[in-house]
Amino acid sequence: MIAHLTGTVHRLIPGSLTLDVHGVGYLVTVPLFVWDDLKENEAARLHIATYVREDRLDLFGFADAGDRALFLESMKMSGVGPSLAMEICSVPRNILLQAIHGEDPGILTSIKGIGKKRAEKMLVDLKSLLENHPALFAAAAAMEGVAAAFDQDAIAALTSLGYDQATSISVLKNVPKDLVSTEQRVKAALQALS
Repeated sequence: MIAHLTGTVHRLIPGSLTLDVHGVGYLVTVPLFVWDDLKENEAARLHIATYVREDRLDLFGFADAGDRALFLESMKMSGVGPSLAMEICSVPRNILLQAIHGEDPGILTSIKGIGKKRAEKMLVDLKSLLENHPALFAAAAAMEGVAAAFDQDAIAALTSLGYDQATSISVLKNVPKDLVSTEQRVKAALQALS
């Protein structure tokens, strides 16, 4: 298994990049917030999760080992493959914590491919994950609070307007922190998207 790769970034399409490591280009799928942070032709180190099937080998890259661990643990949930695990990893952990503590499947239904019943089952799995691996959510626990609630409302507003969740989260991450109301955050996000 490949633990990490360090090389030069060549961005392709959102969520996918080639990492050139000493002349070998590795195609790596990354969460959008990671893709946004990486710059073309700059060096980067990605923590890698390798997914092997009989007909393919896929690499998934993360900014830190915690995100990779969340991805790998998500893959152990019933009915969760690499694409859905990547969608789960695109949701900020403080918002996942909010869903777990509030037993709110609505937060999870905003993820592409998750309906209400599946969200309810995933909440049980995520709660178990939190109990068994609290370190995965430790940093997010400190961030949980009002800002997460505003962002969840803003994410819901943007997804209802047709934007996918990963794009919504990525744009909201760059909205100035002094914009605290949901309305202000959504307006700023829409301006950034246009």
